[in-house]
Amino acid sequence: MTSNDATTAGSGARPLSRRRWIQGTLGAIAGAALVPATARSLPASPGAVRKTPRYCLNTSTIRGANSEVGIVDQVRIAAEAGYDAIEPWLRDINRFREEGGSLRDLGRQIADAGLAVPSAIGFARWAVDDAGERAAGLEEARRDMDTLAAIGGTRLAAPPVGLTEQRYGDLLTLAERYAVLLELGAGLGVVPQLEVWGFSQTFRRLGEVAFVAVESGRPDACILPDVYHLYKGGSSLEGLLHLNGASIHVFHLNDYPAEPPRDAIGDADRVFPGDGVAPFDRLGEILDAIGFDGTYSLELFNREYWARDPLDVAREGLRKMKAVTGGPA
Repeated sequence: MTSNDATTAGSGARPLSRRRWIQGTLGAIAGAALVPATARSLPASPGAVRKTPRYCLNTSTIRGANSEVGIVDQVRIAAEAGYDAIEPWLRDINRFREEGGSLRDLGRQIADAGLAVPSAIGFARWAVDDAGERAAGLEEARRDMDTLAAIGGTRLAAPPVGLTEQRYGDLLTLAERYAVLLELGAGLGVVPQLEVWGFSQTFRRLGEVAFVAVESGRPDACILPDVYHLYKGGSSLEGLLHLNGASIHVFHLNDYPAEPPRDAIGDADRVFPGDGVAPFDRLGEILDAIGFDGTYSLELFNREYWARDPLDVAREGLRKMKAVTGGPA
């Protein structure tokens, strides 16, 4: 199947090709391939023993309304607020370097602050159809991962940049392209994470992302979920029960209000965990059941928060993350 055969909602009936039949069948079992035996068909037990969570600040949360908060200040704020880790954006790191900053010094600052870099945000076009554009995207991803490795980073978000306007039907091809991206990262010591994007026509559903992870054939394949994006894309939290917690290293934490409705809600509507209507009690049960032992990262784009003091926002976010995940006060 080529991109011209990409399926769209409401498309007319067409003959079912062997490749499309295989995709549909594999899609139905993709989650089962990731699920640990103890979690299958599991009503998650509230008595499960929880590990001590690790908390990370995604730097979009403190971007600032009128001026960008630079990466050096982002590190300082995350450390002062009490986080275990920081999830920076490559654009901020690249700006720092373009202005004469040293990646070695930045990595030392992060380490001296007692922070880890379990993930970072980039937008390489690794999945698109055009061979030249995809090659350029892979080169961008290589640069991003090389930069991350220089500051001690270990993973990079891999969203479906370039495929957001179409529902891409050939998920087996995306799995092959993800395998190439993973192989590239393996040589640099950085693992790309498939990111669920609820607003996108591709990778909006958890099941799509799970399929691509499974069919990549790579043991290092992993998924980056997000409370808001799961809701926006229409995926139930129960779908997480069909994943192994070891395939999720970072979980984006945030919340969403009851209004605006799902079809109208946007990134800027995200709120602190616990300030919306997301079912965090159930999420905690599910993540315990599948053995999630990764990092919670606070990712928000709320303009009201951007207008506030960044350190105060970071502190409030950490406090509210701990409240919904059972972390120490």
